Amino acid sequence: MEGPVIDLSGVSVSLGGRPVLQDITWKVMPGDFFAVIGPNGGGKTTLLRAILGLIKPAAGTVRVLGGSPAEKRHLLGYVPQYRTFDFSYPVSVQEMVLSGRLGHVRGFPRRYNREDREMAASALQTMGIADLAGREIGRLSGGQQQRAIIARALAAGPEVLILDEPTVYVDAPTGDHFMEILDGLRETMTIVLVTHDIGALSSHVTKVACLNRHLYTHNDARITGDMIQAAYGCPVDLIAHGLPHRVFADHGEGEEP
Repeated sequence: MEGPVIDLSGVSVSLGGRPVLQDITWKVMPGDFFAVIGPNGGGKTTLLRAILGLIKPAAGTVRVLGGSPAEKRHLLGYVPQYRTFDFSYPVSVQEMVLSGRLGHVRGFPRRYNREDREMAASALQTMGIADLAGREIGRLSGGQQQRAIIARALAAGPEVLILDEPTVYVDAPTGDHFMEILDGLRETMTIVLVTHDIGALSSHVTKVACLNRHLYTHNDARITGDMIQAAYGCPVDLIAHGLPHRVFADHGEGEEP
């Protein structure tokens, strides 16, 4: 589509009488790899839930792929926070990934067809865990489990992939590899990722926003001191080292690299 795949206009959300999001206006365009950063409790998960149609805003509108979240939810792949999964449940990796196809299965009893199994196999291959398909999910490492969670979302064949803190429980090399995989997926889908960890962002991210009840963005891959100060509520100096992380604004002349 030519217009925004996610379009929020004046969105406000309150939970338990407490404002969590205020007057959020935001557009995500096709092919974006959009990262939203901000402190814990800043409303990042609530923002994703509003996009998914799991929370109804008190004000404003949410449009996804040109329609309402409820109409387009089957085209959204969602990777919730790692801790929301119960990995003690005795299920194989393949069975878990196949469950991502449930939104496409019709009739009762629900049975997976050839397309479902092919989509699940492709998702396992993409995440590099095809050889673990028969393993019990609880016996995998944390990084392998996270790959399985993402594969489950990919099995649905989404047009938009939404991830909530996908690298919080994995080591830095694994997190970097995740980012490389996600970048490769941008050829076929738009990606929105939220994290509280600025260090988790990589050069693959195309746009960045800061969220702490209000949303601050320049609609590109720069993070400025003003954005961080507005979101985190304190003065900051931004210093970036090393090449794959290039999301910070350029250093001023005469500053140490």
